[in-house]
Amino acid sequence: MHGTQPIKPACGLGSCLPPPASSLQPSMTTIPPLRVGSFTFRSRLLVGTGKYPDNATMQAALTESGADVVTVAVRRANLNARGTGGSLLDHIGKQYQLLPNTAGCFNAEDAIRTAHLGRELGISEMVKLEVLADQQTLLPHPTQTLDACRRLVADGFTVLVYTSDDPVLALELESAGAAAVMPAGAPIGSGLGILNRNAMEIILERAKVPIIIDAGVGTASDVTIAMELGAAGVLLNTGIASAKDPVRMARAMRHALEAGYWAAGAGRIERKRYASASSPTSGLIKASAAGPGIPGE
Repeated sequence: MHGTQPIKPACGLGSCLPPPASSLQPSMTTIPPLRVGSFTFRSRLLVGTGKYPDNATMQAALTESGADVVTVAVRRANLNARGTGGSLLDHIGKQYQLLPNTAGCFNAEDAIRTAHLGRELGISEMVKLEVLADQQTLLPHPTQTLDACRRLVADGFTVLVYTSDDPVLALELESAGAAAVMPAGAPIGSGLGILNRNAMEIILERAKVPIIIDAGVGTASDVTIAMELGAAGVLLNTGIASAKDPVRMARAMRHALEAGYWAAGAGRIERKRYASASSPTSGLIKASAAGPGIPGE
């Protein structure tokens, strides 16, 4: 709790807070693109391609999300079948930038090999680095992730790295050359939202690279909260793909991101313990000659 002080969004260089509304020019009424290394993302919502009931639903959800960057698990995309309809990539339109990821890797060596495979097959120079610690939690392995990040950066990759909400590790990954740091709001697929808001705010305050909150998103309000905190963007998959209506949820996620982005720079009101009338206090009808006026909305 912050007492009676207003809770302010984080304002580090890794955040995406827009300018105050009073300073907006006509050309600034749309959310600016996100720069990650040499890449430009038109949308700050990045989405995955797994867990959909079928390819048609995935395609419709991708369209509704407004995303232009989609992440693909290199190990599960059946890349050798490209062009036959048997690869996931055959069902993703050319309008999207592909972000290959190293999902399913549990050590640095496997992750590095997988990243190189994606690049050699012409998917992208970008990679979303994931080095998981175990099958049960799917949390990132800190030392293996840091080792893989350093080596992939040295190999010329633009690395967007999945990590925990540990502020110290986030800085270490930035120092290792990560183009974006992607702390988990909660365990992958859990739908729990952002569990450690304080740690996330510290990460955002100290970052000099984009912070994209990744994993744990369950519904649209989780995306709004992430952006209100000052995140540069949000990456999610299960929250859309496993919803009862993935296409409708994708639409909700898009609007939630926009709402959170603009709210982050609008300056929320101070949290107070007691009520405060929003109408003027002058010129009120008197209850009696000596009595107070009647406050209200």
